Amino acid sequence: MHLRSHFLVFLFLLILSCSPDKKIKEEVLDIDIQVKVDRFDQKFAKVTPETLYQLKAEYPFMFPEQYHDSIWIQKSKDTLQKQLEIEVDKMFSDFREYEDEISLLFKHMKYYFPEFNEPQILTLISDVDYRNKVIYADSLVVVGLDNFLGADHFFYVDINRYIAKNLIPEQLTPEIAEAISERFVRPPSGRTFMDLMVYYGKKQYLKEQLMPLYDEHRIIGFTEDELEWAKANEMEIWRYFVEREILFSTDPQLAPRFINPAPFSKFYLELDNESPGRLGQYIGWQIVRAYAQNNESNLKQLLSLSGEEIYKNSKFKPKRQ
Repeated sequence: MHLRSHFLVFLFLLILSCSPDKKIKEEVLDIDIQVKVDRFDQKFAKVTPETLYQLKAEYPFMFPEQYHDSIWIQKSKDTLQKQLEIEVDKMFSDFREYEDEISLLFKHMKYYFPEFNEPQILTLISDVDYRNKVIYADSLVVVGLDNFLGADHFFYVDINRYIAKNLIPEQLTPEIAEAISERFVRPPSGRTFMDLMVYYGKKQYLKEQLMPLYDEHRIIGFTEDELEWAKANEMEIWRYFVEREILFSTDPQLAPRFINPAPFSKFYLELDNESPGRLGQYIGWQIVRAYAQNNESNLKQLLSLSGEEIYKNSKFKPKRQ
């Protein structure tokens, strides 16, 4: 094992000794993972008309043939591109901290899914394409670093706050976990609100297993206050779903009201503006957690079950804070 890997083991064991409620299996730490980070953003920042051909030869998939070389040279000199490069370099000139986080994420993936082969990480500047912050394609994870500069960064002033709150460096690794979870959690076969909630609940639960040292609010992408609101009102949220008989409804409006990213959830009550969006995902997460606690099944088996089966056998009881 390399010296750096020994240091990582020591570091995480030290963290564990300070946080007894958060655990990492020693057999996970023993898994050999090599995180390869390719800073395409830095290479593109240095490109010249004379060296562009070399960069294209090294990264042909980054340069679609329909675009003439002049387009890439113009982009490399663009004022906005240069500003983005400066800001990204301020935040991510040293990527080692994130390599360590990603390494632990990949170790957990390999532990639960032995067939998983760690992909290469390629970083780039995406012109703040926050809808595609991270793209996972088997052997490659593409990360748009300009989507993680901080919620109050001046590049994000025109972006809705419910989106900008997660454009922070602390969410980089959780976003990679989110992208990977898309490939390991099958979309629901049913069309009910329960199917949707459990589907997103599985993804949050998978991320929780892959990132056991992370705070809950970072896993689901809430602020700390939003998570506390969800916990404090969990029983009332559940009562609303039950009394309105929407758990097994196929109403297509339920997803934008309670599942999709939004500034708040839409109960059509006075409390709406106090609530975070995506509360259906939060409740789905608690249902999947309850199933895992009350049934014997490994992670792969759990992820393969239908939403209805997980709910019926979860014995889910919302908590009163």
